[in-house]
Amino acid sequence: MSKITPKLTVVGAGPGDVELITLKAIKAIEAANVILYDALINEELLKYASADIELIFVGKRKGCYAFQQEQINELIVAKAKEKGHVVRLKGGDPFIFGRGAEEIDYARGFGLETFVVPGITSAIAVPAYQGIPLTKRGSSESFWVITATTKNHSLSTDVPLAAKSTATVVILMGMHKLAEIVEIFKAEGKADTPMAIIQNGTRADENVGIGTVSTIEAIVAEKQLGSPAIIVIGDVVEKRVELSTICEEINKMV
Repeated sequence: MSKITPKLTVVGAGPGDVELITLKAIKAIEAANVILYDALINEELLKYASADIELIFVGKRKGCYAFQQEQINELIVAKAKEKGHVVRLKGGDPFIFGRGAEEIDYARGFGLETFVVPGITSAIAVPAYQGIPLTKRGSSESFWVITATTKNHSLSTDVPLAAKSTATVVILMGMHKLAEIVEIFKAEGKADTPMAIIQNGTRADENVGIGTVSTIEAIVAEKQLGSPAIIVIGDVVEKRVELSTICEEINKMV
């Protein structure tokens, strides 16, 4: 019997559209002995796993955790030592608010080989699917990407700093802090700044609201927008380009 080599590959699953995943990510999934996956991944990706693989859901839904982070860390190590190759499949990119680095640090402390496969982050891909370029000549020369909710569940202090900037602001995990975000931008004289909220971005059930800082809360109520969603604030929202149906057009080329 060959000796088991315990290893961890942290894999970015992309923003939701099952086709927005890298070839390297698919190869990692195919080679896994165990996959620990989050709530935000598209579960169609699991079809690339071998038939005898162990699949473990470790995500969070509506504030309920299947496992706490410390338990996930311990599970990674235990399963790697038992079965070999563990793939930790995370939505978007695992190093963008994904705690991928924490899991790798923990695994290395127990002698696991560790690897990462970057993913397409939702912070960029979701606005792009709506034709919103985060930078555009004459409109925005840079962008902020901020998680609204910090470890202690308060609003990030980076939001007021970003509101003072001329950059595009992309806010993740911000729907429960929307009223606070709106007030901060209004206080900076940006009530008329264009604003978009994109729920379930790149997925078939995507839901979008476009307005301004002063109108967005009414639009959210009208369209019943909720989490998971990405907030985009800046002039680039009204500079968005018109897109054809991506999947249909690309499929014609194949």
